[in-house]
Parts: sequence; structure tokens; C-alpha cells
Amino acid sequence: MPTTVERPQAVVLLTGIMAAGKSTVAQALAERLPRSVHVRGDLFRRMVVNGRADMTPDTEEEARRQLRLRHTLTADVTDGYFDAGFTVVAQDVVLGAELPAMVARIRSRPLLVVVLAPSVAAVTARESGRPKTGYGDWTPADLDAGLRADTPRIGLWLDTSAQTPEQTVDEILARAWADAAVPA
Repeated sequence: MPTTVERPQAVVLLTGIMAAGKSTVAQALAERLPRSVHVRGDLFRRMVVNGRADMTPDTEEEARRQLRLRHTLTADVTDGYFDAGFTVVAQDVVLGAELPAMVARIRSRPLLVVVLAPSVAAVTARESGRPKTGYGDWTPADLDAGLRADTPRIGLWLDTSAQTPEQTVDEILARAWADAAVPA
């Protein structure tokens, strides 16, 4: 296991499209930081036993409401751990107008936003090589186009197409505390 690296306490919000590497990178990043927590936003979606409305290309208002609830719960848990003295690595798919809304929901600062933005080819290859499948009605190209066209350029955007998860974590550790902070 790589050694931990001292960094000032912060919240790192890690986002990107499905199969961009968020879960793997978030876990590895949290493992490199002392007194850290990995908050998986998708956990709150999976907690819904009956009545879940997932996001689709033709999303209805109930799916949007549940997405906002999931992001609110993620922000609340993130702030709770931060208040207890932890550095928090929170990860979820937070795209388009939801990114500035999520930044507003998280009250803890410093808040570092890192967007994993590998190429469509890299995401397609990663998706085909993992046991779970995130894409149903969407394609990697659909979500990537939405990411690049509709998501405000907040924080640090990384093209991780040619990086291993360890290399991505190294780059985040080297750059995020200086380049990814959002205003208070």
C-alpha cells in the first residue's frame, strides 16, 4: 500500500461519467490521505428498495427529485465527516447544472472539485472490462457529450485516458489543493 500523504483537511468532490474511474480513484485517494473517508453517492440511490426512479435520457421529474435527494444526502454526510475532522473524498456522477448545485450543497471548505474526463474510447474500454454495467439507455458518447457541453468548468478537469488509477491519484495529490478549490 502506498504511504499516506499529508494534505490540509478538505472535501474532494470527484465526478465524471460512468466508468470514468471515480470509485477506484476515490478509494485509492482516500487510502493515501490520513484520517479520510470515502463517501459513495450512489449508495444512497441503491438504498431505495421500492419506487426508485433512475436517470435516463427521457428522465421524468421523479428521477430528478431522487437525484437531488441523493446529492443532498451525499453533501450532508460529507459535511458531517468533515465537521468530525476527516478529509472527505465524495464521489458520484454529478453533471451539468447539478455540479454547481452540489458545490452549493456542500458547506465545508476547502472544497476541491475534480472532474475525471477520459476519452469516450477509454471509458468504453473500461466499461467492457468491469463486472458491473452502468450504461443502459445511455452510451458513453451520450454522457461524455453532456459532460463536455453542459457541465460548467468548475475545479480541476483531468483527461485520465492514459493514466492508471495510481497515476490519477498522484496527479490529484500534486495539483488539487492548488488547482481545484472552489470559492467559499
